[in-house]
Amino acid sequence: MVNRFIKQAAPGLASLKPYVPGKPLSELERELGITGSVKLASNENPLGPSERVRAAIEAQLADLARYPDGGAFELRSALARRHGVDMSCVTLGNGSNDVLDMVARAFLWAGRESLFSQYAFAVYPISSMAVGATLRTAPAVDYGHDLNAMRGMLGEQTGVVWIANPNNPTGSCLGRDALRAFIEDVPPSVIIVVDEAYFEYVRDDDYPDTSLWLSDFPNLVVTRTFSKAYGLAALRVGYGLSHPDVADLLNRVRQPFNVDSLAQAAAIAALGDRDYLRRSVELNDRGMRQLVEGVTRLGLAYIPSSGNFLTVDLGREAGPVDQALLRLGVVTRPIANYGLPNHLRVSIGLAAENARFLAALEQVL
Repeated sequence: MVNRFIKQAAPGLASLKPYVPGKPLSELERELGITGSVKLASNENPLGPSERVRAAIEAQLADLARYPDGGAFELRSALARRHGVDMSCVTLGNGSNDVLDMVARAFLWAGRESLFSQYAFAVYPISSMAVGATLRTAPAVDYGHDLNAMRGMLGEQTGVVWIANPNNPTGSCLGRDALRAFIEDVPPSVIIVVDEAYFEYVRDDDYPDTSLWLSDFPNLVVTRTFSKAYGLAALRVGYGLSHPDVADLLNRVRQPFNVDSLAQAAAIAALGDRDYLRRSVELNDRGMRQLVEGVTRLGLAYIPSSGNFLTVDLGREAGPVDQALLRLGVVTRPIANYGLPNHLRVSIGLAAENARFLAALEQVL
């Protein structure tokens, strides 16, 4: 059906498809009349929030009638200390997606080009199209970024280059030397976003912490989130680190009070809870081994992942398999919308949840 108001909308919206999240358990169980289902679709932390975070949230409940600190002084101070930067370098978002959208609104417009890799995170093209920018997609290599191809596509109209490291939905990772050499080759007038949403899970010694490069590259924006390893997906809090002049422009388009008081308090508590973070990463390591061994036993190929998910090649169209898994109460993520129609992305869950997925997948296959 044609939208009756499409001619009145911004030009970029005509061909823009909205982001499709993983199916909520409540919706699945309501539709199918089942109970006890498990969700392994949205790369969430299966541990749930820590006790320290719960206490921090409860301490804020009496002030829910008050607006949060719009500048989030305490959280930005904590992040500045953690990363060894000035507070003026920190931009907070309603999840790191919010910061990515700020970058698009601040540095892209009609006629400007947005450059990213094939199989890149869906938010990059969505935010770019919403502001009328031209999309440039570099072909992937081994399901990851082909930096040489991306170099060749840089041009006078390039406004923003987006790199997810590790990449979602494939889990591929770029090494230190290759990524730094690429950033050095990008003109200083072009904003480079390195999206590190899965930073805490990476075990590769060659993986770079690009927040340490901010003083070398004023056009670099590094984004992180509390939604994954810190277990705060529902509260929506993430941040960007950049040169103060870049952060100033991002804050000009940032919505007021975009990070609520519960999220601010929870993020501060989570940032200081090193034990919880360690347990989260160890659980993820065990779960990754469990899934890799399980899909290998089933004779399936997979993309090696540095995140908290595994993308599995089913060797056939993933849609029908996904629907059959849903009927068994297991929610995963088919990724045909990323150009991978035979692949299923599975989040790392608790051991019992991983086992249930593998048993259901074996039954379906």
